[in-house]
Amino acid sequence: MTFDHGALCAKCWSTVTFIEHPVCEVTGRPFDHDRGDGLVSPEAIADPPPYRRARAAVLHEGAARKLVHGLKYSDRADLAKLMAAWMVRAGRDVLDDSDAVIAVPLHRGRILMRRYNQSAELARHVAHLCRKPHLAGVLQRTRATRPQVGLGLRARQDNVRSAFEVRPRHMHGVAGRRILLIDDVLTTGSTVNAATKALLKAGAAQVSVLTFARVATGGVETLYA
Repeated sequence: MTFDHGALCAKCWSTVTFIEHPVCEVTGRPFDHDRGDGLVSPEAIADPPPYRRARAAVLHEGAARKLVHGLKYSDRADLAKLMAAWMVRAGRDVLDDSDAVIAVPLHRGRILMRRYNQSAELARHVAHLCRKPHLAGVLQRTRATRPQVGLGLRARQDNVRSAFEVRPRHMHGVAGRRILLIDDVLTTGSTVNAATKALLKAGAAQVSVLTFARVATGGVETLYA
């Protein structure tokens, strides 16, 4: 899939879909055609997320999906640097509007199984590339949750409800700051929504979200200015 220097082969490149404008200004979901800047999707109007804005680098398909799985399940922590570079390119607006970087945490039991948190690896590299503070260990997952894969929207929401909190001794590091929350994939938004609520509860001024990939939805979306 990759050469020694971290570049994708030509065949893999052809399967990567970078997310470009036009996108929903709030959720970052790509639209099928352009009607100008500042557009918001119907879902973001009907059910506004707790975060300020979300951005992702690529669609979760082809080689991008293999990169996610390699980082997450195959001990390929070396992929995080390449993936983070793509995230920085896609998320410049949310990066410029943030003071510090925090990763969506894993429960300690899952870290023992995987040996590292893939989102924390991405956050570490994003923070380094952008010279932003990486607030490691600030946000914690308070209980073990089921894997989100295969769950519907309601089950995903129930699975992660109240599953995150800011450690009491780190409250001062979050209060009043604009936080950029990092995760590997955005699907329904249930996980980042729950983590965002915990950060806001701890006093964060705002939370934006940046992921490597996001799951696309089919069909034509109506656009709203």
